[in-house]
Amino acid sequence: MELNGREVSVSNPDKVYFPKAGVTKLDMVRYYLSVAAGALGGVYERPMALKRFVNGAEGEPFFQKRAPEKRPAWITTAELKFPSGRTADEVVLFDEAGLAWVVNLGCIDLNPHPVRASDLDHPDELRVDLDPVPGVEWPQIRSVALVAREVLADFGLVGWPKTSGSRGMHIYARITPSWGFTEVRRAAVAVAREIERRAPSLATSKWWKEERHGVFVDYNQNAKDRTVASAYSVRPRPDARVSTPLTWDEVPECDPALFTVFTVPERFAAIGDPWAEMDSSAGSLAGLLELADRDEAAGLPDAPWPPHYDKQEGEAPRVQPSKRRTASGTASSASPASLSSPSSSSSPTGRRQSTKPLIEVARAATKAEAMEALELWKARHSDVWPLLEPADVLVDSMRGRAYNWTRIRLNLEHVPEADRPAQEPLDADYDPWRDGEGPHRSSG
Repeated sequence: MELNGREVSVSNPDKVYFPKAGVTKLDMVRYYLSVAAGALGGVYERPMALKRFVNGAEGEPFFQKRAPEKRPAWITTAELKFPSGRTADEVVLFDEAGLAWVVNLGCIDLNPHPVRASDLDHPDELRVDLDPVPGVEWPQIRSVALVAREVLADFGLVGWPKTSGSRGMHIYARITPSWGFTEVRRAAVAVAREIERRAPSLATSKWWKEERHGVFVDYNQNAKDRTVASAYSVRPRPDARVSTPLTWDEVPECDPALFTVFTVPERFAAIGDPWAEMDSSAGSLAGLLELADRDEAAGLPDAPWPPHYDKQEGEAPRVQPSKRRTASGTASSASPASLSSPSSSSSPTGRRQSTKPLIEVARAATKAEAMEALELWKARHSDVWPLLEPADVLVDSMRGRAYNWTRIRLNLEHVPEADRPAQEPLDADYDPWRDGEGPHRSSG
């Protein structure tokens, strides 16, 4: 292809990326070029991690932070410093040629950082990620999005909504690049807590999955080194769904299933980009940071950070509630159903007794394998499964060095104690610590 005066090669153009939708790699490139003005609006001048699906949407992706050594001379990079102290030159896109080049690498969705290459220490957008717990239906997500809009507006910011292309919604607010990552995340925590206060039955700011209900407002997407699929990104769903910018008038009735690589180009040609004016709406975090100060004065500690970050000043103990120790230093009493890990000595669970009756049903290299193990457990315990609530199914995506793995636990607190199944050997028993692949903390 000849793009921006540069030649971009598309290798294996007929390779099928979405088998059920029949979308090939060349179809992906053509999709992104058809919405290039909008897609570039989401990634322009932003360093981005490359999430590469070399085996298509149904395969497991791997994350490549460092730009490939073999790349065109016209591909720009920026050096990022991570919480671990490491650095990496990440790809920065400016035009359609760069867009086509990263898609050719197998990047189905685009994952930029919330900073510009010209100022890597000061984000220019706050991201509100609405992530529903299993079982929460789409109308509830839309309702929480409208509450988020009100919260942002009350503190002087304009919210810009989009479907995530997966299960939730994203709302961005453009901000002036006057604050560092820690302050932006602190403002995001304040947003999450305020949404929860206004809609306590619909939304939660609780980090630990066993405490969540409804729609989780994921403030940690604003922590340094976190990326979110950008506007017009195709997501690895069977129908080739797209993370699509919306107008607020569309939100109350929108259906995310209607936005795919087949429909979004026509929509873009007809109405343009609903986010086209976002850059002109940059606001201040001062109001939200004042709210954060009030929350702190009222006794709320800093919300938990992701597990691979170093412990932060003012952060509450980074221990899930079911494993917290009492003030005397002893483990909290546990239900008889709370057992130690069922398998390997390098177990990531069961080191302390639990205050909730949690059992583990899967530990797998892929989410699909973990869900298959859950289905086997459900078949064995068909009398128990109907008693569980959506929030009782804890599906955790655990971060390894290059790949994620999946753990599934069940909270049996809504099952009569006499009927609670005991911990069983796992049908999917992946050991993420083998060969050093398991989760790790930064070294500071």
